[in-house]
Amino acid sequence: MKTVAFCTLGCRLNFAETSTISRFFIERGFKVVPFSQKADFYVLNSCSVTSNANRKGRNAVARAHSLNPDAVIIVTGCYAQLKPDEVAALPGVKYVFGVNNKAEIERIIDNADTKDVFVNTTPHNEMKTFVPAFSKGDRTRAFLKVQDGCDYFCAYCTIPFARGRSRNPSIAECVEQVKSLAADGMKEVIISGVNIGDFGKTTGETFCDLLKTLVKVDGIERFRIGSIEPDLLTDEIIEFVASEPKMMPHFHIPLQSGCDELLKLIGRRYDTALYRHKIELVKKLIPDAFIGIDLIVGVNGESPEMFDKTVDFVNSLDISFIHQFQYSEREGTRALKFTPRVTAKQKQERADVIKSICERKHREFVEKNLGSGRSVLFESAKKGGLMFGYTDNYIRVAVPYDKSLVNRICQVRLMEMIDEEVVKVEIL
Repeated sequence: MKTVAFCTLGCRLNFAETSTISRFFIERGFKVVPFSQKADFYVLNSCSVTSNANRKGRNAVARAHSLNPDAVIIVTGCYAQLKPDEVAALPGVKYVFGVNNKAEIERIIDNADTKDVFVNTTPHNEMKTFVPAFSKGDRTRAFLKVQDGCDYFCAYCTIPFARGRSRNPSIAECVEQVKSLAADGMKEVIISGVNIGDFGKTTGETFCDLLKTLVKVDGIERFRIGSIEPDLLTDEIIEFVASEPKMMPHFHIPLQSGCDELLKLIGRRYDTALYRHKIELVKKLIPDAFIGIDLIVGVNGESPEMFDKTVDFVNSLDISFIHQFQYSEREGTRALKFTPRVTAKQKQERADVIKSICERKHREFVEKNLGSGRSVLFESAKKGGLMFGYTDNYIRVAVPYDKSLVNRICQVRLMEMIDEEVVKVEIL
């Protein structure tokens, strides 16, 4: 039996796509082994959101090649799409492609003995096909891809060049995939995509219509919305989440900057007034909702005064977590021309400020929930005699490992924080 190993870098969407690719290999009789072991095939699903992500991709290829110099190394994902020639030149790489589909995998497997390096990428303005993907079986939650591509072309971002224009399947197709996940025992589905609020652009439907239809599928007890742009997070969506028991009180809303001048410069499609309205409406209708945000620190053009405005704005918001990353210059983006340029030292100093705010905001959110009863979906992972799960409002919790709790939704009481990320609970 031939073996295949997978390495996934980047976003949840990549993990869903890797899971789909792995099923293609399994259907052809392959055995999946850890990426740290010798394998006949290695598949890297790459990321290119920063230069560091590119470096991680190169390191993963080098690691695979050292484990088995004769292996067939396949690289897909954003790094492969944006830098196909650079990736193809890496020692050991045999195939480079940007679209994850079964036909491509079949062709690669059938032609694995070729001595040539094969590159198959599609220009971003010609990416019109939606390739479905979902993860299942890895844990108890599934990630469902409902949208791909982005039409926003923000000044710092290469995602539209890597993923193409916004496109999506129909609601009916999404329903069939969710039914499949329910049949396999999944209890929770995370709705994922590059710009999921844009769902419906190619089918004349809306993201809210999708949510209203998916919650009717029997068997799935929880749905979460992945990252959604504030200008696409309509009041109707927030109101629906507040009223529908299957929708978890959990939002991830990118901010990127709390300064209107910088938001306009980098091409974001909202201002701080609109953003504040979304946060305040969520908290008004769902007071215990988890709200995570994204921030870029040190983007070209961000003056110290702009960063100070971001700090003040973020401090004023009732949020639960901040995912921040330091700006990395990306080839072909408008931000390369912006000034002033922020030094590496300044970026790190600003990142440290945001990290401190995040730690405080998250701790305050968790402490507000201590003593309350919440529902938790327990996962199969075991570490140090403990098993873990997430509450409906996305607090990570732990109890002593009990196999009977795996993939069960239980009522618990949040007792005390074990550390900054995990809460000890008692089952009610």
